[in-house]
Amino acid sequence: MFKRVLIANRGEIALRIIRACRELSIEAVCVYSTADREAPYLRLADRAICIGAAPAKESYINIARIIAAAEIADADAIHPGYGFLAERADFSQVCRDCKIEFIGPTPEAMGKLGDKIACKQTAKAARVPTFPGSDGAVTEEEEAVEVAGKIGYPVIIKAAAGGGGRGMRVCRTEASLRMNLRAASQEAQAAFGDGSVFIEKFLEHARHVEVQVLGDKHGHAIHLYERDCSMQRRHQKVIEEAPGPDIERRKRDAVCEAAARLVKAANYHGAATVEFLMDEKQNFYMLEVNTRVQVEHPVTELITGIDIVKATIRVAAGERLPWKQSDIHVRGHAMECRINAEDPEHGFRPSPGRIAVFEPPGGPGVRMDTHAVAGYTVPPNYDSMIGKLIVHADDRGQCIDRMARALAEFRVEPIKTTIPLHQRLMQDAGFRAGGVDIHYLERLLK
Repeated sequence: MFKRVLIANRGEIALRIIRACRELSIEAVCVYSTADREAPYLRLADRAICIGAAPAKESYINIARIIAAAEIADADAIHPGYGFLAERADFSQVCRDCKIEFIGPTPEAMGKLGDKIACKQTAKAARVPTFPGSDGAVTEEEEAVEVAGKIGYPVIIKAAAGGGGRGMRVCRTEASLRMNLRAASQEAQAAFGDGSVFIEKFLEHARHVEVQVLGDKHGHAIHLYERDCSMQRRHQKVIEEAPGPDIERRKRDAVCEAAARLVKAANYHGAATVEFLMDEKQNFYMLEVNTRVQVEHPVTELITGIDIVKATIRVAAGERLPWKQSDIHVRGHAMECRINAEDPEHGFRPSPGRIAVFEPPGGPGVRMDTHAVAGYTVPPNYDSMIGKLIVHADDRGQCIDRMARALAEFRVEPIKTTIPLHQRLMQDAGFRAGGVDIHYLERLLK
């Protein structure tokens, strides 16, 4: 096992990893930017090292400074958490070159699954259901038009690298496809440094269902069942739950087994999430693979009893996964609401600033993953999420009621947060019925 792990991240995921390290008797070293110098969680680390100014390019995504901090601290390994450098194959390679263990997949496995085009090819070979579309990157208009003609409109243009909706365009006509192809490529180039795009069939009423998978260095991989993340706004998840509501057992088993098969085929170790879109007949099509711990991992932890963050550390240290697939069972239902420092009443504009009152909920079945406390100042430089409220209950109906109760107890002042939006959604008849599609929330907000 490692003696000392450097945490190349910030906020609630940094705190989550600190706690996992504590339970494994590993020293935790945190890095921080000048914007986070007063962050309370830094006091829980064994050591904290400043790596630069507030802009992420000068701190949290500056590979040279992260590696320098790891060498100063004499760290055995680096845990990237999620976001920032977590899915950068070049960062994984630099760690390898510097003989520091990257707590995540190898550069080779990340290349197979992190790039959407390569991932689709790997998935086809592993008999994982994929969308009809181009076999590789599309660069010419006529090629794009030919592909769309074969699979039928509407189609979607996607960036091969990155995510979050950038480089993505839905096209319902040939004219729209011609107009958007170059724009999508340019946006992808600006956002990810890679302008490669490809084309797939677009589902009008899709649900977003993803499968949590763990793999080790000994060729073993298991799935931890699925999550439904269909409550989204602008391709950003708002609410996640597990298991997915009203999915046929046969369909669920098939897609979960396919996800584990894909990760095993890529010789992948660590945590991965295989994301699918599900149509109205519950047919699944692979969307992409996230080669890291997901924001929403706690809902899976609550229904399976498995600590995913600790598992990533153990696997990186060379340990075998201690579970067979038959050991994994779903217990009850879990749900997560992302609490962001945003104002839903005014276009979700960011609401950074000092938190004077922070009173998180508690009680049976309630978990709060957050780095915020009263007196903490939310900086304007990073993602607006200040915490995740997660609840667990015997079934989905009780889970929603418990979440509503917990949200009613939650006080954050004076900054604006998404708590009122979540309270509204817990009372929404469509959401309570289950099975909403990925455009439901945006239609509701209109």
